[in-house]
Amino acid sequence: MTLIVVPANAAQAHHGFDDFDTDRPYYIAGTVSQVRWSDPHSYFRLTLESDRPADTPELALPEQLQAPEDSGPINDAPSYSGSRAELDVVIAPPSYAGRWGLDRPLVDGERVEAVGYIGRSHDDEFRPVVFWVEDGQPINQVLGSELPARPLPVPYPERDATAAADEAENTSPILVWVVAGVVLAVGVMGAMLYLRARSRRA
Repeated sequence: MTLIVVPANAAQAHHGFDDFDTDRPYYIAGTVSQVRWSDPHSYFRLTLESDRPADTPELALPEQLQAPEDSGPINDAPSYSGSRAELDVVIAPPSYAGRWGLDRPLVDGERVEAVGYIGRSHDDEFRPVVFWVEDGQPINQVLGSELPARPLPVPYPERDATAAADEAENTSPILVWVVAGVVLAVGVMGAMLYLRARSRRA
């Protein structure tokens, strides 16, 4: 069984969504195996179905996630299109799962559908905001009444382009001026040294 390590501080930050790309929810479906039903999070491996629909099929949503700002991104989530045939799925511990509709461990061979996020640093990990067991029952995983972030519009832009835009947006104008000043000062000093060396040779 694969051991998945989730930092303690991540578990406290919106129930462990910090290390997941909350800009891009995806739909997944597949067969459960390697269930670990325990605190502080439960895990299972999902072998993905290859014939997933293009986006989230029409499924019942938990009462807490039926507001348009939450139901819209869930219903519009495209199917996962990454290279992984299996994903390690991180869900809430048994005490919370029972409170939000699942009072039993998942079992090997069970079919599960989910909408959630791929890990930022580990793209083989998945954290659902909601998942559905075989009887179609939705299990809320935000453990509240709103998604952890408002996602990007579908279709999602490329990750690299988004990261570059974020970096450009977060670049401080003061830093830009400081760097420009340093470059200019180095250039002026170099020119002065060059002229001084030429005057000595003359």
